[in-house]
Amino acid sequence: MTGSTHVGVREPIPGVIYPPLDRVRTYVAAGELPAIALVDALMTSFRANADRFALHTPEGSFTYRELDDITTRFAGALLKLGLRPLDRVLFQLHNCRELIVAVVGCFKAGLIPVCTLAAHREREIEFLGCHVDASAHIVQGDDPKFDFLGFAQRMQLRIPTMRHIVSVRGPIRPGVSRLEDLVDSTPLDAAAAAVAAVPRDPYQVGIFQLSGGTTNVPKVIPRMQNDYLLNASLTARWLGYRNTDVMFMPMPMIHNACMICFWLPALLTGAAFTIAADMTPEAWGRVLARVPATWVGLIRALLPRLEAVVERNPASIDSVHSFWCPDAARTVREKYGRPAYAMFGMSEGMNMYTRADDPVEVLDWAVGRPISRFDEARLVRPGTEIDVSPGEIGEFICRGPYTIAGYFNSPERNREAFTGDGFYRTGDLMIYREIRGERIFAFAGRTKDVISRCHEKINCEEVEIAVSTHPAVAGCAVVGMPDPVLGERVCVFVVVREGYGAPRVADFAAHMQSLGLAKFKWPERIEVLEALPLTNVGKLDKAPLRERLSKETETETRTPPRVISNG
Repeated sequence: MTGSTHVGVREPIPGVIYPPLDRVRTYVAAGELPAIALVDALMTSFRANADRFALHTPEGSFTYRELDDITTRFAGALLKLGLRPLDRVLFQLHNCRELIVAVVGCFKAGLIPVCTLAAHREREIEFLGCHVDASAHIVQGDDPKFDFLGFAQRMQLRIPTMRHIVSVRGPIRPGVSRLEDLVDSTPLDAAAAAVAAVPRDPYQVGIFQLSGGTTNVPKVIPRMQNDYLLNASLTARWLGYRNTDVMFMPMPMIHNACMICFWLPALLTGAAFTIAADMTPEAWGRVLARVPATWVGLIRALLPRLEAVVERNPASIDSVHSFWCPDAARTVREKYGRPAYAMFGMSEGMNMYTRADDPVEVLDWAVGRPISRFDEARLVRPGTEIDVSPGEIGEFICRGPYTIAGYFNSPERNREAFTGDGFYRTGDLMIYREIRGERIFAFAGRTKDVISRCHEKINCEEVEIAVSTHPAVAGCAVVGMPDPVLGERVCVFVVVREGYGAPRVADFAAHMQSLGLAKFKWPERIEVLEALPLTNVGKLDKAPLRERLSKETETETRTPPRVISNG
């Protein structure tokens, strides 16, 4: 399908909340929401940019024609395995060329990628696999630290709908298909015919992204083919991406941030995306020395690695004309003397950006403004629908052509997360000013009980439930500990059960591992209390705990022994 007069999904998926048709019709009629699918737009770009480079990787550079061919063959192989359009596919891959091959291959086959993380373990994968009725699991086959193949086979026994495991760069193992073998064994002509027969619906789910885990396990976010296309296209337009650009963003490529802000807009524009072998400055330096980048995207926690690249001189960043840095744009701009864009974004949809011609007041203070003319952004008193006054901090709520109407198969959460007229309650606190006739927003904190560790959102309640199962714990409270590099780390305040010694960080690490909890959620600091502080109505009061941590971390000149890094 290259375009259609029909508006609205043809075959709704049970559990998916589709946006109201009246708003969709408004967006389409105004020319904002495209009536084509993301995969069709990608295939058009692949043909138009066939001889340009699409990817620069440690294994070499690959053109759009090569990427088009290999993704078509992989799509054909998936269909030949017996997978069918709208089947769900779990992803657990590190950054590599094959991740893009696999995601785009799923798009072409009409399958729905589920963006689970490589760090997820039994708890998250079993829940998510069963929740979405996953049919396939694509995993990293050459990770030296973890056996993803054995893990996937164990998960297959726990997920009733799981039929196929596909490895990337993995050894031969019975019961596991290798991506490389699937591609090699699938003729291009036969694959292209199979892909051409896949039905396309712009209004259907294209990908399942994940929430940051603000309510126990992550919630599943259905992003539609055309709303994800709009989101990526607006990003490219707003930031001025060109087909001569070389994009480098060494954050997890399966994350919404990297996907929607960098590699998808790059592929839609005809630009090139660069992939490093790993997260070390040496790997960054090697790939940047071979192919100089024009755009670099990173977060504050990664700035020391970029500085190491520059200081050790394995590569120059003279070619870089712009930076994407949502939480340290001013620092980057002042350090390197180039435009650096702050932004606010979420997997649920709404994005805000600053831009190069903004006054210094905006560049130094704000996260920007929404990028679609149909985005509706409001600040309300937390937990209400009452708008705050200008200059007053409020909870940010929003709706628009690429913001979700509901989480997948989660009616209770949806009742909490959306207003009666469809605004999404983000849980983020913001403030706005009128500058040059525009409403400009700045981030002011969060209402939800979450920790933001290197931009991974950790639900405190989930960690508290896990910690409370330790035999030595009589009570606990999990709080974010300020950290200059990661933003926050996980601190747990514990009341020790009588007859037990206080658990150490290593004790909790072993306990969390036994529960199958992702490593980035493990406690990194332990504070022992005689009793947990309570409010005057008997509820847990974390305010004094946060204040205590803030004072302690201000006076500490180095990381204490009780704090460890979980990577």
